[in-house]
Amino acid sequence: MELQSVSLEIPQGCNLILGQTHFIKTVEDLYEIMVGISAQVKFGIAFCEASGDCLIRIASNDLSLQEIATRYAQAIGSGHTFLIVFKQAYPINFLNAIKQCPEVCTIYCATANPVQVILAETEQGRGILGIVDGFSPQGIETTEDVNARHNLLRHIGYKL
Repeated sequence: MELQSVSLEIPQGCNLILGQTHFIKTVEDLYEIMVGISAQVKFGIAFCEASGDCLIRIASNDLSLQEIATRYAQAIGSGHTFLIVFKQAYPINFLNAIKQCPEVCTIYCATANPVQVILAETEQGRGILGIVDGFSPQGIETTEDVNARHNLLRHIGYKL
Protein backbone atom coordinates (compact mmCIF):
# COMPACT_ATOMS: atom_id res chain seq x y z
CA MET A 1 0.00 0.00 0.00
CA GLU A 2 1.20 3.47 -0.86
CA LEU A 3 0.14 6.60 1.02
CA GLN A 4 -0.12 9.92 -0.76
CA SER A 5 -1.81 13.28 -0.53
CA VAL A 6 -3.58 15.35 -3.15
CA SER A 7 -3.80 19.10 -2.62
CA LEU A 8 -6.92 20.99 -3.68
CA GLU A 9 -6.76 24.78 -3.88
CA ILE A 10 -10.33 26.01 -3.73
CA PRO A 11 -10.89 28.94 -6.13
CA GLN A 12 -11.50 32.35 -4.58
CA GLY A 13 -15.17 32.78 -3.67
CA CYS A 14 -15.90 29.04 -3.93
CA ASN A 15 -16.57 26.20 -1.51
CA LEU A 16 -16.11 22.46 -1.78
CA ILE A 17 -18.08 19.53 -0.41
CA LEU A 18 -16.26 16.18 -0.64
CA GLY A 19 -17.94 12.94 0.32
CA GLN A 20 -18.46 9.25 -0.30
CA THR A 21 -21.49 7.71 -1.93
CA HIS A 22 -22.47 4.41 -3.49
CA PHE A 23 -24.66 4.63 -6.56
CA ILE A 24 -24.59 5.97 -10.13
CA LYS A 25 -27.64 8.20 -9.66
CA THR A 26 -25.78 10.28 -7.07
CA VAL A 27 -24.87 12.93 -9.65
CA GLU A 28 -28.50 13.53 -10.55
CA ASP A 29 -29.69 13.52 -6.95
CA LEU A 30 -26.98 15.96 -5.85
CA TYR A 31 -27.81 18.22 -8.81
CA GLU A 32 -31.48 18.25 -7.74
CA ILE A 33 -30.50 19.05 -4.15
CA MET A 34 -28.34 21.99 -5.19
CA VAL A 35 -30.90 23.64 -7.50
CA GLY A 36 -33.79 22.75 -5.19
CA ILE A 37 -32.24 24.68 -2.31
CA SER A 38 -30.83 27.69 -4.16
CA ALA A 39 -31.74 29.27 -7.48
CA GLN A 40 -28.59 31.41 -7.37
CA VAL A 41 -25.93 28.78 -6.61
CA LYS A 42 -23.43 27.97 -9.37
CA PHE A 43 -21.82 24.54 -9.11
CA GLY A 44 -20.07 21.60 -10.69
CA ILE A 45 -20.34 17.99 -9.52
CA ALA A 46 -18.02 15.07 -10.22
CA PHE A 47 -18.58 11.49 -9.02
CA CYS A 48 -15.99 8.70 -9.33
CA GLU A 49 -17.80 5.53 -10.28
CA ALA A 50 -16.28 2.45 -8.56
CA SER A 51 -17.60 -0.38 -10.74
CA GLY A 52 -18.81 -1.05 -14.25
CA ASP A 53 -17.32 1.54 -16.58
CA CYS A 54 -15.54 3.33 -13.68
CA LEU A 55 -16.19 6.74 -15.24
CA ILE A 56 -16.18 10.15 -13.64
CA ARG A 57 -19.84 11.18 -13.88
CA ILE A 58 -20.45 14.92 -14.11
CA ALA A 59 -23.22 17.50 -13.87
CA SER A 60 -23.36 21.25 -13.37
CA ASN A 61 -25.02 24.54 -14.04
CA ASP A 62 -21.59 26.16 -14.51
CA LEU A 63 -19.07 24.59 -16.89
CA SER A 64 -16.01 26.20 -15.30
CA LEU A 65 -16.93 24.76 -11.88
CA GLN A 66 -17.68 21.39 -13.51
CA GLU A 67 -14.17 21.41 -14.99
CA ILE A 68 -12.66 22.13 -11.58
CA ALA A 69 -14.69 19.37 -9.89
CA THR A 70 -13.69 16.96 -12.66
CA ARG A 71 -10.01 17.87 -12.35
CA TYR A 72 -10.17 17.31 -8.56
CA ALA A 73 -11.94 13.96 -9.06
CA GLN A 74 -9.25 12.86 -11.51
CA ALA A 75 -6.49 13.86 -9.08
CA ILE A 76 -8.12 12.01 -6.16
CA GLY A 77 -9.16 8.98 -8.22
CA SER A 78 -10.95 7.25 -5.35
CA GLY A 79 -14.01 5.17 -6.17
CA HIS A 80 -17.44 6.25 -5.00
CA THR A 81 -16.32 9.73 -4.01
CA PHE A 82 -18.05 12.93 -5.08
CA LEU A 83 -17.07 16.57 -5.16
CA ILE A 84 -19.26 19.62 -5.43
CA VAL A 85 -17.47 22.89 -6.17
CA PHE A 86 -19.79 25.88 -5.84
CA LYS A 87 -20.13 29.62 -5.39
CA GLN A 88 -22.82 32.13 -4.41
CA ALA A 89 -23.83 29.98 -1.43
CA TYR A 90 -22.38 28.35 1.69
CA PRO A 91 -22.04 24.65 2.58
CA ILE A 92 -24.37 25.08 5.56
CA ASN A 93 -27.22 25.63 3.07
CA PHE A 94 -26.79 22.15 1.56
CA LEU A 95 -25.19 19.82 4.09
CA ASN A 96 -28.31 18.44 5.77
CA ALA A 97 -29.99 17.73 2.44
CA ILE A 98 -26.84 16.07 1.08
CA LYS A 99 -26.51 13.95 4.24
CA GLN A 100 -30.14 12.87 3.78
CA CYS A 101 -29.53 11.77 0.17
CA PRO A 102 -29.99 7.96 0.28
CA GLU A 103 -26.77 7.27 -1.65
CA VAL A 104 -24.48 9.45 0.47
CA CYS A 105 -22.42 7.53 3.01
CA THR A 106 -20.33 10.32 4.52
CA ILE A 107 -19.10 13.88 4.11
CA TYR A 108 -15.33 14.29 4.46
CA CYS A 109 -15.30 18.08 4.39
CA ALA A 110 -17.23 21.19 3.46
CA THR A 111 -14.88 24.15 3.18
CA ALA A 112 -13.43 27.11 1.33
CA ASN A 113 -9.96 26.33 2.75
CA PRO A 114 -7.14 24.60 0.92
CA VAL A 115 -7.61 20.84 1.36
CA GLN A 116 -5.22 17.91 1.35
CA VAL A 117 -6.85 14.55 0.69
CA ILE A 118 -4.89 11.70 2.29
CA LEU A 119 -5.12 8.58 0.11
CA ALA A 120 -4.14 4.94 0.34
CA GLU A 121 -3.45 3.23 -2.99
CA THR A 122 -3.47 -0.56 -3.37
CA GLU A 123 -3.47 -2.85 -6.40
CA GLN A 124 -7.28 -2.50 -6.45
CA GLY A 125 -7.48 1.29 -6.39
CA ARG A 126 -7.51 4.31 -4.10
CA GLY A 127 -9.39 5.16 -0.93
CA ILE A 128 -9.61 8.32 1.15
CA LEU A 129 -8.13 7.92 4.63
CA GLY A 130 -8.76 11.47 5.78
CA ILE A 131 -8.68 15.17 5.07
CA VAL A 132 -6.48 18.07 6.13
CA ASP A 133 -8.83 21.07 6.01
CA GLY A 134 -7.11 24.44 6.22
CA PHE A 135 -4.44 25.13 8.79
CA SER A 136 -3.62 24.36 12.45
CA PRO A 137 -4.88 26.72 15.19
CA GLN A 138 -2.64 29.70 15.95
CA GLY A 139 -4.08 30.60 19.35
CA ILE A 140 -7.27 31.05 21.37
CA GLU A 141 -9.82 33.74 20.50
CA THR A 142 -9.86 36.95 22.51
CA THR A 143 -12.89 39.03 23.45
CA GLU A 144 -12.22 41.09 20.32
CA ASP A 145 -12.22 37.90 18.22
CA VAL A 146 -15.53 36.79 19.78
CA ASN A 147 -17.09 40.14 18.90
CA ALA A 148 -15.76 39.91 15.33
CA ARG A 149 -17.23 36.38 14.99
CA HIS A 150 -20.61 37.56 16.29
CA ASN A 151 -20.58 40.52 13.90
CA LEU A 152 -19.66 38.34 10.92
CA LEU A 153 -22.51 35.90 11.60
CA ARG A 154 -24.98 38.76 11.79
CA HIS A 155 -23.55 40.46 8.70
CA ILE A 156 -23.95 37.33 6.55
CA GLY A 157 -27.45 36.67 7.90
CA TYR A 158 -26.94 33.59 10.10
CA LYS A 159 -27.83 35.34 13.36
CA LEU A 160 -30.16 38.19 14.27
